[in-house]
Amino acid sequence: MTEGNSTMITKILLLGFENLHSLKYLFFIGIFLVYCLAVSGNVFIITLVSTCRKLHRPMYIFLTQLSFLDILLITTIVPNMLRIILNEVISMTFIACIVQFCFFAGSVMAECLLLTMMSYDRYLAICSPLRYTSIMDFALCVKLVVLSWLLSFILILIITLTICSLQFCGPHIINHFFCDYTPILDLSCADTSIVQTEVFFMSVFVLGFPVVVIITSYVSIVFTILKIPSITGRQKTFSTCSSHLSVVSIYFGTIIGIYLLPHERSSLATNKVLSLFYTVVTPFVNPIIYSLRNKDIKGIITNISNKMRVSY
Repeated sequence: MTEGNSTMITKILLLGFENLHSLKYLFFIGIFLVYCLAVSGNVFIITLVSTCRKLHRPMYIFLTQLSFLDILLITTIVPNMLRIILNEVISMTFIACIVQFCFFAGSVMAECLLLTMMSYDRYLAICSPLRYTSIMDFALCVKLVVLSWLLSFILILIITLTICSLQFCGPHIINHFFCDYTPILDLSCADTSIVQTEVFFMSVFVLGFPVVVIITSYVSIVFTILKIPSITGRQKTFSTCSSHLSVVSIYFGTIIGIYLLPHERSSLATNKVLSLFYTVVTPFVNPIIYSLRNKDIKGIITNISNKMRVSY
């Protein structure tokens, strides 16, 4: 299909990871195992929270949604990535590329907003414990979850529609292992300033605003914890939010490193490694962090293990 002297692209090539050679099978097995463990771990968290009445609290409702988003994110990326690792380069339709970007970006936005709501939940629980149950009730929790999903996918739909209105005439090659925002725009031969402006303002909302809220929440939490007279009390209070703080630090730190810090074209390999970290590694480590650093979940897992030993 042509328009003027430009050929509109209908298929693209994803180059993925270059120069793997003999290591590609080892890399394939590693990514496949991480994917299986990540999905299993997040399904385990969802099942545990859903079936245990002790965990039917706002903090754990948010956690199940985080697990859903981690499954969506890693499943959007990894199956295609495994094909790329084996074949070294794959082709996909431009429409499939846009769909992958839509689900990837939507899940990333929703996770940013959800982690922000979880920090607000921890702020209320620690800084306003007497008012916590009256403010953060089940109805508000559900509204916040629905709001995070709706806002994220409405915003990404707006960006996607604007991207689809552009003219794409090549090159038809993306030097990445998935269809990210910048590589897609690099395929366009039209003015992308409108899309970039939209993305800037939406980034302020889904990245800048959450970072400010999270930092403000944890500054207040730290000051509240410091007022607790006993060291044991401080440690016990901090333990209730340490797992969330770990996940937030890893997730937002990686995203800021990729999208906000300046990079030269020569740093494509660095971008791929960072992208691999938050699209694959983070969904894998999140359930581990919440399982090992959350005393409620650790206690339930211990009880289940003890019952299984007794039954055998």
